[in-house]
Amino acid sequence: MSSTELPETRTQDPAPRVRAVRVAKGERLRSVSLPGLTLSVRSRPPAATGLPPALYVHGLGGSSLNWSALMPLLADTVDGEALDLPGFGDSPPPDDGDYSVTGHARAVIRLLDSGGRGPVHLLGNSLGGAVATRVAAVRPDLVRTLTLVSPALPEIRAQRSAWPTAVLAVPGVARLFARVSRDWTPEQRVRGVMSLCYGDPARVTDEGLREAVEEMERRLELPYFWDAMARSARGIVDAYTLGGQHGLWRQAQRVLAPTLLVYGGRDQLVSYRMAGRAAAAFRDSRLLTLPNAGHVAMMEYPETVAQAFRELIDDSGRS
Repeated sequence: MSSTELPETRTQDPAPRVRAVRVAKGERLRSVSLPGLTLSVRSRPPAATGLPPALYVHGLGGSSLNWSALMPLLADTVDGEALDLPGFGDSPPPDDGDYSVTGHARAVIRLLDSGGRGPVHLLGNSLGGAVATRVAAVRPDLVRTLTLVSPALPEIRAQRSAWPTAVLAVPGVARLFARVSRDWTPEQRVRGVMSLCYGDPARVTDEGLREAVEEMERRLELPYFWDAMARSARGIVDAYTLGGQHGLWRQAQRVLAPTLLVYGGRDQLVSYRMAGRAAAAFRDSRLLTLPNAGHVAMMEYPETVAQAFRELIDDSGRS
């Protein structure tokens, strides 16, 4: 493995890029090269030495930037890093083209194994929640605690607002949508995403909107943007239909780590009604429900999520 820290104004260049990824004040990016895989990792210095390590995993269409509101609030509790999954954020596509939940989980495991940071406090949102569940089930030695924000676990009757994600998984649909929406401005796209993911999009500041638009402009320039979205969406759908011991609900039952579950009452992508089932599936779990939150509670209510996480750490003995 090789690990190289990148300056704040530059980023690794696996493919032609017009603009650099945003790095918030106090954050650092580094590129971790593994056989067949390169991952971008975002971090900020912890408030003290010797804090236990944490790893944040984003959802479909997101990036490590999705954790930039929560990470500084927990800098006095954990030594946190957030990765860009393969094909997202500043990480190039994987050489093998595997965007399945298992493929993403394998990338997380390889990152942890190569860096020797495990066991970590593992946090995941949406797709990242499904990935984190699989990691915790198959490699319990790597996970101290598990925090899942609106995890993408299988639902028999998904909400209608979540259907477009499933449709995106159909071969050819992503390319068709890219052509149909080619005249949409980055701001229109961002506002559409925010209306779907936030319980109250009005909570987004003008600065936050501007930064999201800039990131959308950057992503649309990537030649593999739509392919990564479509293949990862297909990976979620495939994971929903997978049964037996590899099914996500079965694997949730195998998780040994103390688990914090966070669900939003206004989530349009993961149904609020799944909170009870998840609390029953994870054997050592606690549940935080936020009636006004949407799909990304760690971005909408970072202080509340941070407090619940600290309580999880305290009760698990900071082990």
